[in-house]
Amino acid sequence: MGEVVEVLVPGGKATAGPPLGPALGPLGINVKAVVDEINKKTAEFNGMQVPAIIEVDDKKNFTVSVGVPPTTALVMKECGLEKGASEPGAQVVGDLPLEAAVRIARMKFDDMLSYDLKTAVKEVVGTCVSVGVTVDGKTPKELFALIDAGEYDSSFAE
Repeated sequence: MGEVVEVLVPGGKATAGPPLGPALGPLGINVKAVVDEINKKTAEFNGMQVPAIIEVDDKKNFTVSVGVPPTTALVMKECGLEKGASEPGAQVVGDLPLEAAVRIARMKFDDMLSYDLKTAVKEVVGTCVSVGVTVDGKTPKELFALIDAGEYDSSFAE
């Protein structure tokens, strides 16, 4: 049985320094090859923290699998934000189009607790509360009522 290393790396910009180097060095594998592989697989998530899992077998072969960045990072990227609101309940720092919320929900669907796209979108909209972002110009609470009333059902067609 081999070793498994789980780390959060900057998308497309992982280096042999911490957290990767110290975790991989003792395993006796080519750290540069791992870093290059991670950077290739995370290039599309430039500027976001991306979860990466490196599995090393007994023969020093490795496989790299990357996850999807946290929902908050995806929301902030879609809104062009560096950071969220300092007072999320009272301050609005951006507006997320509903189409972007649906796109994020599709990206994150396998990691969510939702059984369908409609509730997955509601999870993304709920995350917008903590970031200080409105969705389609509405507060998340207003949007929940409209989603529950079926106003946006056409947006959730698979």
